[in-house]
Amino acid sequence: MIRVFKRMFKVAQSEAHAAVDRLEDPIKMTEQGIRDLRKDLEASMKNLAEVKALTIRLRKDQAEKKQIAGDYERKAMLLLEKGQKGGLAPEDADRLAGEALVKKEAATTQAVRASKDLENQANMVAQMEANVKKLKSQINTWENELTTLRARAKVAASTKKLNKQLAQVDSDSTVSMLEKMRAKVQEDEALAESYGDIAMIETNVDAEINKALEGGVSPSVSDSLGELKRKMGMSQSGPSA
Repeated sequence: MIRVFKRMFKVAQSEAHAAVDRLEDPIKMTEQGIRDLRKDLEASMKNLAEVKALTIRLRKDQAEKKQIAGDYERKAMLLLEKGQKGGLAPEDADRLAGEALVKKEAATTQAVRASKDLENQANMVAQMEANVKKLKSQINTWENELTTLRARAKVAASTKKLNKQLAQVDSDSTVSMLEKMRAKVQEDEALAESYGDIAMIETNVDAEINKALEGGVSPSVSDSLGELKRKMGMSQSGPSA
C-alpha cells in the first residue's frame, strides 16, 4: 500500500512539474497572450462597428432636425404671407406662424445637440479606429516575433540536446580505447610483416639450393650414387651399349 501511495505521489509530482514547466514556457505564454489579444481585437471591432452605427444614426438625425427646422421656418413665412394677402386672418396667421417658429426653434436645438453628439462620436470613432489599428499592428508584430522565437527555440533545443550528449561522453575512456585499438593494429601489422619476412627466407633458401644444383652433382652425391649401383650389381660406367 505504501508503495502505491509513493508511486501516486511521484506521478502527481511529475505532473505538477510538467504543469509548472508549461506555465513557465514563454512561447506558450506568448501564444496564449496573442489569443487573448485577438479576442480583445474582435470585441473592439464589434464596439467600433456599434459606435459607427450610432454615428450614422446621429448624422441622419441631425440632417432630419435641420430639415424640420427649415420646413417650419418656411411654413411660418407662408402663413405670414397668407395673412398679409387676406387668405388667412392676420391674428391666426401670426399665431400659427409663432407656433411654427417654436417648433422650428425646438428642431434647431435638437439639431445643434445632435451636431455636438456627432462631433463627440466622430472623435470617439477616430480614437477607437486608431486603437484598433495599433492593436492589429501589435498583434502582427508579436506573431512575427513568435514565429522567429519558435524557430530559435527549436534550434536551441537541438543544440542543447547535442551539447548535453557531448558532455556525457567520457573523453578519457574514448581516448584510452583508441590508444588500445591503435596498439593492437600496430601489433597486427608488425606480426604480418614478420610472417612475410619468414616466407621470404624460405623462398630464398629454395632458390639457393636450386642455384647450387645447376653446376652438376656434388661429389658426395656422386659417391652415394656409385655405392647404390654396386649394391644393385650395376657397372659404374652405366648400361652396356
